[in-house]
Amino acid sequence: MSDTIIPASSQDDLVDELRTWLSENWDPDLTVEQWWQLLGLAGWSAPGLPTHAYGKALSRNDSVRVQNEISAFGALGAPGGLGLLLAAPTVATHGTQEQIDLYVREIVTGAKAWCQLFSEPGAGSDLAGLTCKADLDGDQWTINGQKVWTSFGSVADLGMLIARTDPEQPKHQGITWFAMDMHQSQVDVRPLVEMTGHALFNEVFLSDAHVGNDAIIGGRGNGWAVANTTLMHERSGLGSGGGSAGGGAATPGTIGGCLNKRAGDFAPAPKKPVSKEPVPKEAGSEKKRSSGGSSGGASASPLGGGGAKLMIDLAKGNGTIQDPTIRQDLMKLHTLGELGKFNNLRLKAAKKAGQDIPGFGNLSKLAMSDIMRLTRDIGLRIIGPAGMLHAYRDEDRAANDEATGNPFGQMVTSIALWAQAPPIYGGTDQIQKNIIGERVLGLPKEPGDTKGVPFSELPKNA
Repeated sequence: MSDTIIPASSQDDLVDELRTWLSENWDPDLTVEQWWQLLGLAGWSAPGLPTHAYGKALSRNDSVRVQNEISAFGALGAPGGLGLLLAAPTVATHGTQEQIDLYVREIVTGAKAWCQLFSEPGAGSDLAGLTCKADLDGDQWTINGQKVWTSFGSVADLGMLIARTDPEQPKHQGITWFAMDMHQSQVDVRPLVEMTGHALFNEVFLSDAHVGNDAIIGGRGNGWAVANTTLMHERSGLGSGGGSAGGGAATPGTIGGCLNKRAGDFAPAPKKPVSKEPVPKEAGSEKKRSSGGSSGGASASPLGGGGAKLMIDLAKGNGTIQDPTIRQDLMKLHTLGELGKFNNLRLKAAKKAGQDIPGFGNLSKLAMSDIMRLTRDIGLRIIGPAGMLHAYRDEDRAANDEATGNPFGQMVTSIALWAQAPPIYGGTDQIQKNIIGERVLGLPKEPGDTKGVPFSELPKNA
């Protein structure tokens, strides 16, 4: 396994470089905008991006480590959201240098926030069946159609739009990827309230919206290939073993209202540096028992490998940790998170050797679906009947906490209600399995191949 783990000296060099930079540059009295400008242009906002795209070309594991080190230092983390997770790597891969200097720069510095305008009411799992159309008029495109399940649409400055630019081409062709300005009166964003009580998702109506010809990423008619890059990063970013897609606590972009606020007000409390002195055996054993898998750089969110620690601490708090079936499932949850991290190390080693792991992003996302379902089930078993109560509005939280006697119950019920979403968004579990079967294992495709039929001639939903 030695060839799958980055040498300790290299890791130390990376951490030392980052800590030195933070010591010289972090000032909690800077505005969020000023701090993100420094962080982004230094390459620390998105270190996994190429060096020509405001990154440092680091592996996913090292990028997660950078996130954790910034947090441990007590500085505000990188601007989060779909700009950093999806748009930046897509533009870095398919965009011109001029587009990179415009769009990616604004993402890594938090100046602009993005949303994803992919899914439609009739084109979810079959994304290539989209009907949102773009008509060229001079050097401008006129966009008409509807998008749905648009995360962060209400606070987005720009949208990753895929639209049909040539209906006479087969459905996987004639699609173009645009960077579209969301600040248009022709763009109507309507929140969709989920069963959690929140409205993360939105539906978006485009009625004669406009986007410039210079905002095409990857070339006209090449949108399916560009969209697949976006989806690859989405599945990898949402998969097990990665860091949090949420980034810093402040909201990027002009609508979120955070850019002119004090950066220190959004920063976490600094963590005590880990000593490099030898750890006594007893102390090391206790640390290992209490960590619950939080080491190694994953997010403390249930969407990262650290989700087990939250559940372990909760079970310790109310005594259900003594239940052998809960203990067994907690260990399974911890193991799944650790496997995600080790798989990322495998991918890092493969890429260093000029190879790849086919279907890695799809497998990673499937693993995350399993983690979310298990986290849901364990959490509800730990808190018992209190799991039947949930505060759907923030103003009801205090009453809910008083009724259940457990201030952490809301966290558990929120996870339980949310757990149904990850197996659907970013490509359903069934789609991930189809991709693995057809593209990785070489199994036969489903019958009814329509690749060569013009989209205009296809029956609806074909």
